[in-house]
Amino acid sequence: MIHSTAIIDSGAKLGKGVSVGPYTIIHANVIIGDDTQIGSHCELGVPSALSGGAPLVIGKSSLIRSHSVFYEGSEFGEKLSTGHRVTVREKTRAGDGFQIGTLGDIQGHCTIGDYVKFHSNVHIGQHSTIGNYVWIFPYVVLTNDPHPPSEVMMGVTIEDFAAIATMSIVLPGVTVKSGALVGAHSSVNRTVEPDTVVAGSPAKFICNTSDIKLKDGSGNSAYPWRKRFHRGYPEAAVAAWVAEFASA
Repeated sequence: MIHSTAIIDSGAKLGKGVSVGPYTIIHANVIIGDDTQIGSHCELGVPSALSGGAPLVIGKSSLIRSHSVFYEGSEFGEKLSTGHRVTVREKTRAGDGFQIGTLGDIQGHCTIGDYVKFHSNVHIGQHSTIGNYVWIFPYVVLTNDPHPPSEVMMGVTIEDFAAIATMSIVLPGVTVKSGALVGAHSSVNRTVEPDTVVAGSPAKFICNTSDIKLKDGSGNSAYPWRKRFHRGYPEAAVAAWVAEFASA
């Protein structure tokens, strides 16, 4: 399960059934849950003065693909999944079922909820707060410096069930509220209200999410998306969503 070329510090704690690929380095201050798969050429638990001495904790049944780098001082729930060449800095906290696409970059000091999905090439600035069941699509950037370069950091907040479409930028201190949709190629410089659609640069209100119809000929509303899209989510969450909309 451990490739002969892997370098694993004796202080690292690996659970049962953990596999480690060729040329991967696991430092001392690392805890890896049972049945986790780690690909080749990864580096886990990179020492950092910014970690406060906290370990890197990877929950059980996770999948970390090749060339990914995680600093010490972060903690992830069960079933973390990454693409290739992911970088995650210290003091990132994420719940269960977190997905980070290829070339994802999380700059640390972030809080991320359960079953959040990042596509490839997503950049998350420090002090971002992301809720549960959020979708962030390719090349999205969450920023944090209102007048760069400076020592001021104003993290972005993305609430539950929101979706940020490809190549969008969310500016420092902005909140995207629950169930909102940010259209592709947008620059968001102010609060996005719940269950609304904004788009453009600067982003402006377009409509309510419930006004968007599925392009399948049914005429049904595309949003809230949890009413119709359940793939990859835990049974308990799906059951709650079904009950929510059955009584609506």
